[in-house]
Amino acid sequence: MTSTYILLGILQGIFEWLPISSEGVVALFSDLLLKEVNPIDIALFLHLGTLLSVIIYFRKLWKGLFLFKDPELLRFLVIATLISLAVGYPCYQLIRKVAIGAVLLLVMGVGLLGTAVAHQLRKKDRGWTVVNRDKLAVLAGMLQGLAVIPGLSRSGSTIFGLSLGRMSAPELLKISYMMSAPVVLAATGYVVYKNPILLQGWPALIASFITGIVSLTLLMRLAERIDFVLFAIIFAILCFIGGTISLIVVA
Repeated sequence: MTSTYILLGILQGIFEWLPISSEGVVALFSDLLLKEVNPIDIALFLHLGTLLSVIIYFRKLWKGLFLFKDPELLRFLVIATLISLAVGYPCYQLIRKVAIGAVLLLVMGVGLLGTAVAHQLRKKDRGWTVVNRDKLAVLAGMLQGLAVIPGLSRSGSTIFGLSLGRMSAPELLKISYMMSAPVVLAATGYVVYKNPILLQGWPALIASFITGIVSLTLLMRLAERIDFVLFAIIFAILCFIGGTISLIVVA
């Protein structure tokens, strides 16, 4: 049992940052290897480990937010979180056992390719200016809320939404991953309250935290060394791979 939880934690720590649904991957393996808990619930629970990774990796930024040193980012995260919860909760209640996100993930792949082309054509136009930042927060929040659907990657969907703001790859990843923190905290708190048996999966939390912070560090370093166009193309390809795998599994 412990080895199974550790395996699930490692999978969560790797796939959380990539546009291949970590929830879908963890839920699939959980359904095969664990029968005690709902696979969607254990997948949501394991996000707590990668949440700790986000908090530690971006600790200076979190400190700045709590001290109100970056009001624009704080406002963005508040709006995105409220929208995510409003969209995600009813989706969770309706589709706990339905995997329909694969098609949406393929759409995200097409969208990322489109934004890569747009960024190449207007490479000098960076920052928040292309899309109103409040609208961008609403869009990214909606996409994050929909990512409760198994097969639809949270990182893939939010990266697609945020790419409309024409930010650099490191800035885009930073906001996408920080967006996850308050929503994950709310979601894991809810599922643990409803299913206390999830706490027996604590070894998976440790595994997802350790794997998550290592993989997050590597990905952020990679993003700093490539331009957005290449970054978007790579993530688009991963979206296609993830969506295709999900469709095969569902079939």
